[in-house]
Amino acid sequence: MEEELRVRLNDHQVSKVFPVKPKSTAKPVSKSETPESRYWSSFKNHSIPNLVSSVSALAFSPVHPYSLAVAHSATVSLFSSHSLSSSRRFSFRDVVSSVCFRSDGALFAACDLSGVVQVFDIKERMALRTLRSHSAPARFVKYPFQDKLHLVSGGDDGVVKYWDVAGATVISDLLGHKDYVRCGDFSPVNDSMLVTGSYDHTVKVWDTRVDKSKWIAEINHGLPVEDVVYLPSGGMIATAGGNSVKVWDLIGGGKMVCSMESHNKTVTSLCVARMESAETRLVSVALDGYMKVFDYGRAKVTYSMRFPAPLMSLGLSPDGSTRVIGGSNGMVFASKKKLRDVVEEKKSLSLWSVRSQVDETRRRALRPTYFRYFQRGQSEKPSEEDYLVKEKKGLKLTRHDKLLKKFRHKEALVSVLEEKKPANVVAVMEELVARRKLMKCVSNMEEGELGMLLGFLQRYCTVQRYSGLLMGLTKKVLETRAEDIKGITEFTGLLRNLKREVNQEIRIQQSLLEIQGVIAPLMRIAGRS
Repeated sequence: MEEELRVRLNDHQVSKVFPVKPKSTAKPVSKSETPESRYWSSFKNHSIPNLVSSVSALAFSPVHPYSLAVAHSATVSLFSSHSLSSSRRFSFRDVVSSVCFRSDGALFAACDLSGVVQVFDIKERMALRTLRSHSAPARFVKYPFQDKLHLVSGGDDGVVKYWDVAGATVISDLLGHKDYVRCGDFSPVNDSMLVTGSYDHTVKVWDTRVDKSKWIAEINHGLPVEDVVYLPSGGMIATAGGNSVKVWDLIGGGKMVCSMESHNKTVTSLCVARMESAETRLVSVALDGYMKVFDYGRAKVTYSMRFPAPLMSLGLSPDGSTRVIGGSNGMVFASKKKLRDVVEEKKSLSLWSVRSQVDETRRRALRPTYFRYFQRGQSEKPSEEDYLVKEKKGLKLTRHDKLLKKFRHKEALVSVLEEKKPANVVAVMEELVARRKLMKCVSNMEEGELGMLLGFLQRYCTVQRYSGLLMGLTKKVLETRAEDIKGITEFTGLLRNLKREVNQEIRIQQSLLEIQGVIAPLMRIAGRS
């Protein structure tokens, strides 16, 4: 039975061959040719020093020069939107959870986990007003789009409070949520209308002019709501909860228009972006490290970008020139794009100049009926209307790939060892492990080939990228070929060096464990304080 199985495997013909390549780090995705991707890819990265802790909130000033407020730990830092350099810092007693600018950009409000809402003048560091009424951590604060005298806040006590900022008093308590209130937003067309989202899975629509603090509409998102924003028309809202983003039509009675579930983890923040073509897009970030651009008119994800950390907050400047994303590890991913200066110049052209330009255009035109059309060479540049057909380049296989294709496993391993490229050697070894042929190749190696293998293992077995495979292989080689190695004097130096490398790695690991034992109690103490 085993012999028949071996014959069948040897007679099997490979239908398609894939070259063995070393594992590499992630590379940026090639740019698509769509206008949407060109627009979002035109943002160039700008460096901002990493902050101490998670970036919980971001906000841009609605007026020029569009200052940026970044909430991290118990601090709110102001940045210039042009140079992205820090200009001011405001300290709080507890971790800041939300920040928002007033419509004129002169003041900003922020709330923290102690339940306090404070209003600051951006030119001074003293709080102009301190609003105390929440009995639990405050989670969001929001100014209306035009009203300068009121703001709204919500927190873990399940109460949404509508404030008179000048008198530092609560005008009304909007009651109705049964769990933590996490987000809210004012209507862009009516300063009396607002929406709030809660962990009770609902989004409630409020009118501050209605007595008895009763909501006027309710929407069930189906999951704990992390963020909610009004869309520019004022008749639609977008909600984020779990890994889904949903768009709702308030004028149509709270009917869901579309849903996007392209994130793999919880969506943490939403933002409305205005593009150069005056179209608007819904941008979302999530804990999976992805930023998604959603065209809610066509119910389609038009752009996606990945970042190397879970994302907590998102902000886009009103002029569309700056994009800032905050990570959970304190990293701030800022990027800017150049605004096109559109200058229209009126040129007075006479009738004769226009006629000469038309004649010149006709003369230079190239049509299939002209003889010059067939005289073009390979150096001819294609026009915008031409369709380019790109030739597919043939797949070039290296020598060890060709040997693997022919099932000559030992020769493939020896060939790649002669190249002295560790990434390729490890890739071939992994392929041989998958085929269960690695140890058979090692057992059939001759003296010189075994020397090359031992030299490779002595040099790279302690390298972190390859140690997972090479450490186990080194042990197997020494066990299976022990008699051959002992009888050859040339291998004595290799074994001595291998022993020294392993002992040095063991000492390094022991030192790291000692350092970890010293730091761990200190980190726990720091976390409690």
